[in-house]
Order: sequence, then structure tokens, then C-alpha cells
Amino acid sequence: MGLGEILEEIRSVSRESWQLTDDALASSLVEVCSAIHGLEALRYRLISDMNERGAIPSGYTSVAAWLACSTSLNTREAVRIERRADALRSSPEVRAAYEADDICADHAAMVINFLERPPAAMPEEAAPAALKFLVDAAKDRDTRVLRGAIVKLKQVFETDDPPPAEDLDRNEFFASPTSNGRVVLKGDVDAETGEMLLSALSPLSKPRPASDAEPDRRTPAQRRADALTEVLRRYHDAACGPDEGNERPHLHVHINANDLVDKSGSDKPAADRGAYDEMFAATDVGWTPWMGPLSVDTVRRLACDCTLSPILLDENGTPIDLGRTTKVISRKLRRALVARDHGCAFPGCGRPPSWCDGHHVKHWADGGPTDLDNLVLLCRFHHRMIHHSGWDVIIGEDRHPWFIPPVQRDRFREPLPANNRGTPVPA
Repeated sequence: MGLGEILEEIRSVSRESWQLTDDALASSLVEVCSAIHGLEALRYRLISDMNERGAIPSGYTSVAAWLACSTSLNTREAVRIERRADALRSSPEVRAAYEADDICADHAAMVINFLERPPAAMPEEAAPAALKFLVDAAKDRDTRVLRGAIVKLKQVFETDDPPPAEDLDRNEFFASPTSNGRVVLKGDVDAETGEMLLSALSPLSKPRPASDAEPDRRTPAQRRADALTEVLRRYHDAACGPDEGNERPHLHVHINANDLVDKSGSDKPAADRGAYDEMFAATDVGWTPWMGPLSVDTVRRLACDCTLSPILLDENGTPIDLGRTTKVISRKLRRALVARDHGCAFPGCGRPPSWCDGHHVKHWADGGPTDLDNLVLLCRFHHRMIHHSGWDVIIGEDRHPWFIPPVQRDRFREPLPANNRGTPVPA
């Protein structure tokens, strides 16, 4: 049976997987994983053989370049695969362990990297024993076991170079704004920094049930992203960082006061008489120094509980008067808010007050007062949800918050009492 026939048989299993029993489905998955490993090993060997023979197709500078043009692989992935194939060719023992499915490709690369750059004090005669020691460690599925073995070898031969996990010179962190207004984060840090990061994210990224006791539907990656946001918020709230431009670190958002007002009930411009010019002339966005534009909904959420610095501009946009910087919700009022709500007031939440913002039921930009009967304490997750979903919040006759679900959840939109109301009084 040729390779093409084997692949066609695999595809037929894929098409008929719905017919398999649970046990057959599980065993088939194991077989497929083993087949993928075998095919990957075969791909590395074929690339290695092509390079060893110099059998690079005419018109291409490398096997990787040919692969990128002949398959669905992109150039970066093709180069990575070719480098790994060449590395495996340099160590027959490691390649044999990999092709036997005893170790994975990542562990094989770690072993080869160590052998290519061994500690300066390690004698050549120690290399075979070190290789066996590392291959045995690489058979463990936990990468930390192999990393520990590498650290041990470096300690035995008393290298002056720190192990990769402790080499601060390798630390890198990239924060790249994208064209759609987001930021892509990518980093490579030492073990100590990584431990601090993971220990800070862990308690903040635990699954939390939804208000109706449903499980947390966020992926682990989404939970870690939310946790990172919370870590940054707490850092800024604590104002413990170094000064920049004589100011403590904080989030600056600029927006025209007129744009902050809710215009949902206002008439849209007519289709004639330059209506689009009039529409586009309005700012209608917030602006941050680092990231640029923010939607008005997000700015309104941030403005619920912020430090306000009004600036009066002339018709040319030149500042002519600086108003007094004030906290929208004073410390005294926040203490009263905490005493009433005890934490996030959203039904079923109750996250602690330190995780919460004060939310204006009627935004202050729309004329809503900043007092206890127009405020509710919400965690950042539910604060975003109130601003960006069909949920509404009101203050009932009992002077406590009540939450009105969107119509798709409850077509009658029956108000729900706040989280801390054990025996609520009807609103």
C-alpha cells in the first residue's frame, strides 16, 4: 500500500468518525496521534536526506523555500521544520529516540541544543553519558523534568553561564499595536519573572460561575487576559509606580464633553444638505495617548468612576482654561457605596469592593447626579457588560440597585435584586 492509499484510508476514517463507538473514537484518536508523529518524523528524515544529497529542486535556494511554494506551509513554518530536520540529522541517537516515539520534537530540540553548546568545563568523553542522561529525562512528558536535567549537568560541570531559565539577558517583551486597535503581546522571560507573573494571574484567572449558576464559559486564555487587565488596574490604582512626566502611572482618555453625552434619542442628520460631512465632522470617539481611539461606550464606562480634568478650548482647539481636577466619586461617597453594596451588586457576583468601580445609573454627562441614589458598585466584568449589553440597572424604592435582564433572557424583563439582598423588598 502506497503512502497516498494510506492517507486516503485515514481520510475515510475521518469521514465516518460519527459511526464509531466511544471506545473506538478514543482508540482511533490515539492511533491518529501516533500516525501524525510517524509522518512528522518521516518529513524530517526526507528533508534531511534532500539536504544531505543536495537534491534541492531547481530554482529554489533551500528545501524550506521549495516547501513554502509547493505546500500550504508558510515560509516561517517551513524554515522551522527544515532547521529541526537538520538538528535531528546531527544527532542519530536523538533522532532514533524521536522516530521511535519515545520523545517529542520539542524535547529532541532541547537535547540537541545542549549538545551543540555544552558547558565549557564538560570534557568530550562525558558527552555520551550526558546524552543518555538527557534522552532518558526527555522521555518524561513534563518538560520541567528535562529542564531540571539540563540545569543539573550545568551545575556538575560548573559553568559560569546561567541556565536559560535564569539568563536575564534573554528577556524580551513585545507590545505591538495592530491596525484594528488591539495590542499583540509576545515575550520570553526568565523563570523568576515568569513565576511572579503566573502567581499574580493565578488567583485572578480562576473560573467564576455566571449569575445564573452556569459554568464560566471563558477559555483559559480569556481568563488569563482578564486577570492581566485586573493586575494592571490594581497597579494603576495603587499609584506605586515611578513618575513619568511628573505624574504617577494612570490611564489618560481625551474626549469632547459633547461627545460624552448620550445621543441615542437625538435625531440623525438628514440624507441631504451635506449630512455625511456633518456626521463625520463630529469627533464621537475618545482618544488615548498610546493606543489612539476608543469608542464612546468604553469612554462612558471609564468616566463613571474617574478623575476628571476639564479643559476649555477655543474654536481652534487651543486650551484657554484648565478646570480643577476632581474625583467623580469622592472617597466619602465610595465608602457609603461599599457600605450599601458590600461588593459587586450584580446578582450572583459579589466580588470584593477593591475589584469594583462605581457605576452611574444615569451618567453624569447626561445630567445624572453623583450621589448614592444614582450609583451602584460593579466589578469590571459586570461594569463592561452593563455598558455593552441589554442589561439595565435601576435604584428601587428600597434605595438598592435592581437589575433588569435583556429581553432575550427574560421577555418580561422582571427586575432582579442586588447580590447582597437576602430578603429583598420589591422595587
